[in-house]
Amino acid sequence: MTTAPPLPPAGPPPPGRRQRLRARWAARHALPRFGYWLLTRGAVVLGVCGALYVLNGLLIGWADAYEVLIGITSPAEVRPQWCAWPLSLTGWAAIPAIIGAAASYVITAQIQTHHARELSDVLDELRRLAEQPGPPPPSGDGP
Repeated sequence: MTTAPPLPPAGPPPPGRRQRLRARWAARHALPRFGYWLLTRGAVVLGVCGALYVLNGLLIGWADAYEVLIGITSPAEVRPQWCAWPLSLTGWAAIPAIIGAAASYVITAQIQTHHARELSDVLDELRRLAEQPGPPPPSGDGP
């Protein structure tokens, strides 16, 4: 009687959902600067702004919350005022700061991709290329 050959050892089990999420979160440092900023700091600020808007939408109405956010209506004209003032400050200061930060990251990334070499290096290369060529090298067909 012969016995069956042993099965080859199985590899490690596939990673679970929790391990995959943890690996993705750890890989966030590999993102470009704008993506990293948006995922870490930008998401928190946008979440707070969104929460203020939803709170005000539920308390004072969605149209009034929008008008307070963009500055059409003064927060002193709506009731309750305690939630309208933070929304107004958010629309006045935080939203333009978020847009400015996002734009600066995008513009900086574009400038850095086109700014590959120093100006002095480019000028040195142009001077070297503009010099008169020397005599031709001797040929190897001697007597």
